Formats: sequence, C-alpha cells, structure tokens
Amino acid sequence: MKIICKRQQLNEAVLNIQRAVSAKSSVPALEGILLSAEESEITLCGYDLELGMKTKIEAKVEEKGRIVLSARLFGDIVRRLPADDVHLSVDDKNITKIQSGPADFSIAGIPAEEYPELPSITGETSIKIANCTLKSMIRQTIFAVAESDAKPIHTGTLFELDKNKIRLVSVDGYRLALREETAKCEEELNFVVPGKTLQEVMKLLSDDDEELEILIGRRHILFQIGSYCVISRLLEGEFLDYRAAIPNTSAMEILVSTRSFIESVERVSLIITDRLKSPVRCLFEDNEIKVSCSTSIGRASDQLPAKMEGEPVEMGFNNRYLLDALRNTEGDEVKIQLNGALSPMKILPREGNSYLFLVLPVRLKSEA
Repeated sequence: MKIICKRQQLNEAVLNIQRAVSAKSSVPALEGILLSAEESEITLCGYDLELGMKTKIEAKVEEKGRIVLSARLFGDIVRRLPADDVHLSVDDKNITKIQSGPADFSIAGIPAEEYPELPSITGETSIKIANCTLKSMIRQTIFAVAESDAKPIHTGTLFELDKNKIRLVSVDGYRLALREETAKCEEELNFVVPGKTLQEVMKLLSDDDEELEILIGRRHILFQIGSYCVISRLLEGEFLDYRAAIPNTSAMEILVSTRSFIESVERVSLIITDRLKSPVRCLFEDNEIKVSCSTSIGRASDQLPAKMEGEPVEMGFNNRYLLDALRNTEGDEVKIQLNGALSPMKILPREGNSYLFLVLPVRLKSEA
C-alpha cells in the first residue's frame, strides 16, 4: 500500500473515527483504525463491536492495500505532522512508514484480515430528515437517557415512526423527554438506539437543512451523514409505556420566563454539592415562584414572577434534573403544568407540542 493525502483531511477523519474505536479490547485490531486504499480514495473505519464508523477521503493511491494502525498512536502522529502532504506506505511485514516534510515514522501495523467485518443492514426501512432537525431532536432528548444498566433498554432513545412523523423519547426513571417532528417515512416502526451512538451522531451532524438518510434493519441502524457512515446495533427489550406516565390533566398551569427560572434555580443550587444533596423547593402561588434550598452549608432563597392559573402547590426537585429540562427547552417562555405535590412537573413549549419534558418531584420533609 502506498498513498499520498492531505494532512488536514486525514487528521479530521482520524479524530472522528477514533471515537468508534475500542479503548481496550481483547482483540488488538479493534484498538486500531482500518485504512483501505482504493482507486483515488482511502476509507478509514473504526468499530468497537457495538458502534462502527467509516468515512472516505481523497488520496493519490500508488498501490492499493489495507492495514490496521493503532488509533491512539496514528492519531497522535497525524496531529503533529509538520507538512501539508502525508506519504504513507506499508511493506509486506506490515511496517507502516509515515512521512511528512522532514518528519519520518515507522510503526508496526496489524494485518487487515484480523479486523472484524462491520454488520450489514438487512430488511431495511429508510427515512430522510434534515441534519439540523435531527441534531435538535437528539439534543432535546439525550439528557434523559438512563446512565445505569439497571434496565439496558433505557440507556437508549426510543424512535417512533408513523406516517410522516418521527418521535424521540428518553426516560431514566426520574424524568422523561419527548420530541416530535415531521419526516419522510412511509412505515410505522419503533426501535431503540443506544445513547452512546446518538452522542456520536450528534457530533457529526451539521446545523444546515441538508438531508441525511437513516436505514433501519432488524438489529442495526445506519446513519449516512455527509461522507460519514455510522452503524450501530439496536437495543432489545420492552421500553416503558411512556404514554401512561404522562399526566392527562393539570390542576395548575404556569407561564414563566425560561431564563429567569434557570437563573433562580442555579442561584439557590450554589449551596448544593456532590456530598451535600438537598432538593430545591418550589412554591407556586400568587403569580410567583418562590425557590429555596437548605443544606448544612446554609440556606438560599429567591423568587421570580410567573403567570399562574389554578391551586397553589409546593414541590421539591433534584436541581440537576430540573435544570437539564429547562436548559433543553426552546423559546423565551415555557408552559409548566402541575397536578399536585407528588405528580410529575410537565414542561411544554408556550405554544404547540413539539417537545414535552417530565421531571419527577422529590418528597419534601416538613421544615422545622
């Protein structure tokens, strides 16, 4: 194998592909990036047996071939090369020579035959959606994905497709995030994509209206984002019946400035630490939200105006869960619906229903 390519293109590709490479694996090849040189381009591939990513960059290919190089070492070398052009050649003992300007490296490669095949997608359904739309949908739901493996299915986000509508739902036992948009899809289909995959997909998505294609198979999903292809296994299991968790009625409705509410919760959270946890108390009454908190460090309180209709209520919340939901809203104001001290807080846009967040309250001890 013998190629010449641009350092900047190679560096960008390696940085992205590295994220799909195993940090530690019993199969040494999985800690590497597979480079394949064909015609006038090279393909770079990373795969950790759950998530795979590949991309192509232009290159002058003098000799075709394939080699696996340590992702960490190759990435470090490429990042520090001095010249614009990179000359890469592999001999029959898999020794890989990397040259750029006066810099010259020789590193041991791994035969490409030891690299596992990426899964192929069978029985696929295809949907198309704008980059910016999917990016916004993932951003507004990923925060509620479960971090613990108690229920592995909840470490992913549920995708629901029905007649030109796509819905993303994440739950972790303490909160729920739902986001809905129109999309080009013909079939009705439900599947769960791992949160880790969606984090990587979100990093590759641009903020433009260009469409990407998603192919859904029986066990795997493929995202075609520009020159990148991301393939991932789907999670199996029974996802929570989220519709049953969403309250249908509300005893109180509040309209409040998102920014003001976030800043108020942030202020009283200053006396909460990882060791000193305490719920943030929110008293909703008389067109005012009184926010307070007390820990062994001290007490903090604040208040802000809001438009309210309904019965006053006092509730307690985990400050991080409440802030996560508020920070992921869109628009200057949010609509909050409450149904008693122990029923979830429902956060909606001022108008429409493009998103819906639920935050479960914390039972408050009566203050001495």
